[in-house]
Amino acid sequence: MTDRLLHICTRTDWARATREGSVTPASLIEVGFVHLSTREQVHLPANRLFAGRSDLMLLHIDPHRLTDPVRYEPGVPEDPQSMRFPHLYGPLPVGAVVDVTPYLPGEDGNFAAL
Repeated sequence: MTDRLLHICTRTDWARATREGSVTPASLIEVGFVHLSTREQVHLPANRLFAGRSDLMLLHIDPHRLTDPVRYEPGVPEDPQSMRFPHLYGPLPVGAVVDVTPYLPGEDGNFAAL
């Protein structure tokens, strides 16, 4: 497992999570997990789902603070074939988030690799 994992959310979602104690995106109900990324891959879902948005935050997660399982699984067919994304099979506890930073696209509206 990597040193840090990342989760993209809006400022509003993060504010709600700090009040409720965990990040519980729709994907947790829809597919059973929270989408996470590594530094090297976070730009892929960011561009696919959030291109041009300026209200995003990157949650930097210590995987050792997670209590639910993380499984590395394929993303979507457009991702590199061998790439596996971390999926958290439970809510993301606020206590596992060690840093929060703005995540802004470039002038062209796209996100660059970190």
